[in-house]
Amino acid sequence: MLAPINPAGAAIPGISSAMVVERGRLMFLSGHVPVDENGIVLRAGLEAQLDQVFKNLNVTLQAAGATPGHLARITIYVRDLQSNQLPAIRRARDRFIDLAQPPASALIGVAQLFHPDVLVEVDAVAVLPPGAPQFPLSN
Repeated sequence: MLAPINPAGAAIPGISSAMVVERGRLMFLSGHVPVDENGIVLRAGLEAQLDQVFKNLNVTLQAAGATPGHLARITIYVRDLQSNQLPAIRRARDRFIDLAQPPASALIGVAQLFHPDVLVEVDAVAVLPPGAPQFPLSN
């Protein structure tokens, strides 16, 4: 369904330079934030917030019959991004994605997010696998 494109030369660990969608239905995941199942913002450090965000993304993927291995792209937005945060971001991301075929990825520093305690938000694009549930279209 997905084919990574990684030309020779400098590479960023844990991402594909591009992903080609060979077949399947696209799923666009809204920005997911570090809230628990009760909608309460997790007041913790960046890595713990990322773990919660990826847990929430996984719940959404599972509801559509997909897994993190079906991700074509992720975008990570970090409030007040600092270069020394990169190892923590990679650790959390690498616990979630398929390292054998990582999605295309972007990391963007932002001034603020929707809530003062939220340090990170992640959105994504996935390709649903064959046999994933069909959903009714609404008008």
